[in-house]
Amino acid sequence: MHTSQCGWSDQRIEVLIGDLLRVGVVLAAVVSLIGGVVYLAHAGNTRPEYKVFHGEPADLRDVRGVVSNAFSGNGSGIIQLGLLLLIATPVARVAFSGFAFAIQRDRRYVVVTVAVMAVLAFSLSGGHL
Repeated sequence: MHTSQCGWSDQRIEVLIGDLLRVGVVLAAVVSLIGGVVYLAHAGNTRPEYKVFHGEPADLRDVRGVVSNAFSGNGSGIIQLGLLLLIATPVARVAFSGFAFAIQRDRRYVVVTVAVMAVLAFSLSGGHL
């Protein structure tokens, strides 16, 4: 078991990462559930038209628009915010791991974590930075 001078043992880091993942997933689920309730309260009586595909509105296709819609009480925006939180959870796990490896002064894993973060950033940016 690796322990640094700061008391960041491998076991403590594993517990913190587990808690981070658990909180992220539960928070995403709660936000999505609230969004679903709000959405159904406002649009629950409308009949969907399946003959024509209607994608998400343009303002729900980027982070700024999703956050704006969510805080204005739009049910679809709140659901999308929950999905963004769900996507952000493993990204936060990688970032926290990098931080923990840096505190433990484990350079090899810091380099690996930075590489993983670069791949995540590249893929989440749509393949171009």
